[in-house]
Amino acid sequence: MSGPIPVMGRMDAAPRGAADTPGLRASRLVARVWVGAGFAAVIAVVAAVAAWPIYRSGTFALLAVAGTLVGGGIAAIGWWRRWTGWTVAGALALAILILGVPLAVPSRLGAPDDLVRGLGELASGLVLGWKDLVTVELPVGSYRNLLVPALVVFLVGTCTVLLLAWREDRAAYAAVPVALGMVTFGLFFGRTTVSAPLELGPVFLYAPVETAVGVAGLVACLLWLAWRTHDERVRALQRAAASSGVRISRRPSAADRRRTALGAGMVAVALAIAVAVVPFAARGADREVLRSAVGPDIDLSAEVSPLSQYRALFADSRADDVLFTVEPVVTDGVVGMLPERVRLATLDAYDGEVFRSGGEGAVDAGRFIRVPSALDAGEGTPVAARIEVDAWDGIWMPTAGRLEAVAFDGDRAASLADRFYYNSAASAGVQTAGGGFEPGDAFVVRGIEPDAPRLAELDAPGSPGGVAAPDSLRTWLDEHAVGSGGAALDSAVALLRERGYLSHGLTEGSEGSGEPAWVAALPDYAFQPSASGHSLARVDTMFARLLERETDPKAVASGNFVAAIGDDEQFAVAVALMARELGFPSRVVLGARLAAAEPGLSTCDEGACRAQDLTAWTEVQSAAGDWVAIDVTPQYAQSPSLDTTEQRDPENVTEVRPDEIEEVVPPEPMQEDSAADRPADEDDGTDLAWLWPMLRIGGIALLVLVLALGPFLIVIGTKAARRRSRRRTGTPATRVAGGWDEYVDAALDTGRAASRTATRSELAAAFATPAGAALAQGADRAVFSHADLSADESRRYWEAVDAERRALRRERGFWRGALATVSLRSLFRPTAPEKGGRTRFAERGRRRAEPARPMP
Repeated sequence: MSGPIPVMGRMDAAPRGAADTPGLRASRLVARVWVGAGFAAVIAVVAAVAAWPIYRSGTFALLAVAGTLVGGGIAAIGWWRRWTGWTVAGALALAILILGVPLAVPSRLGAPDDLVRGLGELASGLVLGWKDLVTVELPVGSYRNLLVPALVVFLVGTCTVLLLAWREDRAAYAAVPVALGMVTFGLFFGRTTVSAPLELGPVFLYAPVETAVGVAGLVACLLWLAWRTHDERVRALQRAAASSGVRISRRPSAADRRRTALGAGMVAVALAIAVAVVPFAARGADREVLRSAVGPDIDLSAEVSPLSQYRALFADSRADDVLFTVEPVVTDGVVGMLPERVRLATLDAYDGEVFRSGGEGAVDAGRFIRVPSALDAGEGTPVAARIEVDAWDGIWMPTAGRLEAVAFDGDRAASLADRFYYNSAASAGVQTAGGGFEPGDAFVVRGIEPDAPRLAELDAPGSPGGVAAPDSLRTWLDEHAVGSGGAALDSAVALLRERGYLSHGLTEGSEGSGEPAWVAALPDYAFQPSASGHSLARVDTMFARLLERETDPKAVASGNFVAAIGDDEQFAVAVALMARELGFPSRVVLGARLAAAEPGLSTCDEGACRAQDLTAWTEVQSAAGDWVAIDVTPQYAQSPSLDTTEQRDPENVTEVRPDEIEEVVPPEPMQEDSAADRPADEDDGTDLAWLWPMLRIGGIALLVLVLALGPFLIVIGTKAARRRSRRRTGTPATRVAGGWDEYVDAALDTGRAASRTATRSELAAAFATPAGAALAQGADRAVFSHADLSADESRRYWEAVDAERRALRRERGFWRGALATVSLRSLFRPTAPEKGGRTRFAERGRRRAEPARPMP
């Protein structure tokens, strides 16, 4: 058949590039190289912005620039020299070996032995750095070898994106997932919180940084994909023009404009939903990243509470042992300021029996995670100390203030650095290397001591809940607390310490052994026994005796109301319970004082902290979020009166049973130390507190599905509406013609080519489907015959069309059928000649070719 050049047929019948002129091929090659390089550069910048919160250091910025440039250079040389994949991989490995220590492990630059260690850390970082990165507090800076993953991302990622983007085949599209992987490195390994909302007048943009990073990466990939598709289409048309003697009109067709408008609209809607709706719906939800599920190697809530072992520190066999020594740090001839207190353990969870760290009921929401080279400790007074461990063998690490940096010394320095975990919320650290500290371990700790307000000036933020205090404590507090908030707690603590008496043991010592070491350290001390433990029953006994003493006429006459006997173990817990009754979150801290503002409190002599120098204190949190330390050690100057205090605590009385007794099974013990055992308040109605979180999670999931599946659903819905219109609109002959159009569209979507100038019979022969010829004849008869068709004939024709559509989708398997269902080829097929009779092709030497009239 002669006539105009078919414009809708396949243009790649000739071998690819066979008809390309050298100049044309060179121009398209240069464009592909420059556009690919620009795409890789934009992705590298976006990836660097996304990863900045992880590192926040100039070393990372240098690594990102150098890694991108070197990776781009390797890609350019490999593409120009046509290197194989193995050659490119070898070049990248060599680049990592050469640049790894200077860029990714800069702390090892120096002596040859340091360089050797640096190469070892570089090798381990390639394998383990990804895991270590999610166990270290952010920002990590240039800590150890944690820059190695970033080197891999920017060096290998940039090289891979460029080599893929410069390819001519469809493998080039693999550059998009690699580029998105570079961007998501900073998002997945980043913070568990999002950036602060951005206020633009009355509009709030939630998570602006994360949203901008995601949108920038997505838009860059979409623009490159659009250019790449356009470039391939233009090159195919140019090859066809070069081989067939026609030239391309530069004016876009209506189909081109429809395609551009639809694509831009879909991208705009998706971005609007992503930017405005998703961050708003997820604003109250926790951000789940890789580090969200990573914690320390040990479960501290299962560890023995150091407060339970407090009394053991005062045994004669250990009381004088030096646990650790604290020395000032000299920097550039300047002696650093020592902290007032050295903190060992922060205990924030109380179950009525034991105060421990973490677990149910904890007031600190932080987790123990690995610490980088430096932390943001906030504002306050800088302190520093060098601590050398002697007899301290626990996992709790002595720290100063809010930790800012720590540097380990000695033979186990590397192991200690690897196994150190820190909880910023609790200001406490643990050391798990070899089960804890060993004699000779040393480290320099730097921290910030915040300027804490006075206790009497604090406002209570509200009760944190937890185990209810004993009734005796509540009664005593109601009678003696003056004022409210911090003032009430300050006066109550002062009175409790005044009416308490210090005692670290139940017995004074066996006969002939002399007085205990802790008694000898207290001048003019009169021994009074006290039992260990800090359960609710033990605290209840203390306050019951205080109340009993206050009603004793002899106590009123003598003015001696001292009755609560114990040490820091019991009094720290008692003050913590009192604080919670007054609306303050509270916790107990075990540590040592290097200096004390009031006499009578134990301190470390010249920095040598002995076992009997350890103490416990209580910390309460103000409404502003500050934690304030409260000393709780009771006085020992005034002893309880022996006239009124005749029964020692405790006294085990031996009961003489008769010969015949009747065994009585005791009732189940009542947990008086648990608030859960209190009678529950009457149910005021159905609790629907769970409904909003469920609706929010469901809404977020639905939005994600809409973003992911929305474009496909739009295409499927558009095709369904078009098919419905063709099946039901017009006369039976028009519906038959619409059925033929539906058959042609189904063939187009499966990858077949449909020429605009071919007849129906020729198209049916080209499609090669079983009923194609019959459908063509039926459509020709309906269009060109003057006979009237019945509605039944139209329905049977459409049944045949539906059968052919299903056969076309199934002939190449499920996945190709699914792709055909969402294909856009049939949506952009011109169904009428363009206005003015213009075509995409015009013969050389003419102003334009003859218009090609499509078949109905």
